[in-house]
Amino acid sequence: MQMATETLASTSPRPQAAGTAMPSSLSEDAFLGGKLSILQPEKGYRAGIDAVFLAATIPATDGETVFEAGIGAGVVSLCLLARNPLLHVTGIEIATRYAVLCEQNAKRNNFASHMHVITADVKDAMRRELAHMPEHGSFAHAFANPPYFEDGKVTPSPSLLKATAHAFGPDDLDLWIKVMHAMVMLRGTVTLIHRAETLGKILNAMEGKFGDIRVAPLYARTGTAASRVIVQGIKGSRAPMQLLPGLVLHEDNSTFTSDAEAVLRDGAAWRLR
Repeated sequence: MQMATETLASTSPRPQAAGTAMPSSLSEDAFLGGKLSILQPEKGYRAGIDAVFLAATIPATDGETVFEAGIGAGVVSLCLLARNPLLHVTGIEIATRYAVLCEQNAKRNNFASHMHVITADVKDAMRRELAHMPEHGSFAHAFANPPYFEDGKVTPSPSLLKATAHAFGPDDLDLWIKVMHAMVMLRGTVTLIHRAETLGKILNAMEGKFGDIRVAPLYARTGTAASRVIVQGIKGSRAPMQLLPGLVLHEDNSTFTSDAEAVLRDGAAWRLR
């Protein structure tokens, strides 16, 4: 199941005002039952239900600052803001086109004043000497939907942006976790969604940095193996890990389950702690 690209709503759900025609290379997609209108490239990486479920698990409260590594077009952060508009988001995005789209999406959904986008490589956030990078330890929560496929193990997409968004080297996942660890304050949370088979790598990268780790599997249907896991840990905690029951996405007739619908359409939180 390709959860990352599963369609949530129809393209171009509402007409454009005169003089604001959408470029032909973009689609307008509705998230959270139409609460959000998101511009995304028609070709290239396109956020889907992974982003919505990730946002639903982040335990942010009013006024807190949050950090997204690889913010893309802004779907995760905007889903989070739709549930709690009093948050302040800082995101890093290496692709200029996506960074610009993220800023546009924040404006079109009335969250521009709550989002700051930095166009840079995620790894540069580890460099304290860069004045445009956020201060380490300054966020209550950090989260990411990191690239999914290892370089050389899959056929790359003909779209350079999509290939970049989906590919990572052997050490990149560990680096993203190090960046998020650096960004959050003591007792802050770090949350990421990834392929289920990478859980071992994720836990190894989090060892010694986080405790009270919660692992929440996502299942396509009852009786199937998990295809995704959401992993959330607390910086500096020594509490043991917990494997949670997880969430089933589809009924036998391929419709979403009521629990999945609540997150995807209604913007419900999926609390891991």
